[in-house]
Amino acid sequence: MKVLLLAGGWSSEREVSLRGAAMIAEALQGKGHSVTMLDPSRDFEQVLSAARAHDVAFINMHGSPGEDGLFQALLDKAGCPYQGADPAGSFLALHKAAAKLLFREAGIPLPGGVFLPRHPGPDWNPEDLGLSYPLFVKANTGGSSLLLSRVHTRTELEAALNALFAAGEEALVEQGIRGRDVTCGVLDGKALDPILIVNREGAFFDYYNKYAADGAREICPAPLPEPVLARIRDYAERAHKALGLRGCSRADFILEKGENGEDTENLYLLEVNTIPGMTAASLVPKEAAAIGMSYADLVERLLELALDSRG
Repeated sequence: MKVLLLAGGWSSEREVSLRGAAMIAEALQGKGHSVTMLDPSRDFEQVLSAARAHDVAFINMHGSPGEDGLFQALLDKAGCPYQGADPAGSFLALHKAAAKLLFREAGIPLPGGVFLPRHPGPDWNPEDLGLSYPLFVKANTGGSSLLLSRVHTRTELEAALNALFAAGEEALVEQGIRGRDVTCGVLDGKALDPILIVNREGAFFDYYNKYAADGAREICPAPLPEPVLARIRDYAERAHKALGLRGCSRADFILEKGENGEDTENLYLLEVNTIPGMTAASLVPKEAAAIGMSYADLVERLLELALDSRG
């Protein structure tokens, strides 16, 4: 097949996108496909004509654009199938505050938090809303843990908010939860084996821990009790369905620890990614490998699902 690979873009996650795209292209070519890579930051005017000249598209852009529904909508207009969520599902997942509305309706536990579309001002106090330090401050539509801060004081909170709004972002402030990070991919509506993420001492799953060679360790399948794993899979599938997604997604959770460091039964969904990373350090390819699916076979399966979605 003739595959149009969309990668790069102009979000802060551009470099992650390009690293993954190089591996995707190699895998597709190894499967006998013809691959044309197009970077919309350089060739935006060519997107529609290129899409009409190809059998299927593979989108590997993260954040906005990529996961915001823009290119999904353009590909729909061009009549070119693509892997992953449609425009509505893409946008709802990327907009964390909107996604949380749907997750609550689906009965999925979430950390306490507040959406701040505008700077609340220097007198704003999260403790008035029942939030307590430490808090996480993140871009409402960001990814790869970029512009993510863990704050312990009013001064740190103000600095984190100032940085976000200066960058033109909306903010999401969430209750910090002491626990262990767990992630779970969903492929064609079915959850894969969850991964337990072991961060460096005192760190959280930030950009460095995600992508550096000496960052976090990822254990798959996660060495957790089966009832906990079952709940993780259930919530991941529920989140995928609540957003109306297709193809592949990845749900990120935190499993709360008690005062003595023991795991509790409190599991919270943090967010869902509609275009999970596809680099050598990425999580969904590791989950696929755990069930005997090679990287190339995973890419091929995503293409098959893209063609199936055409109806």
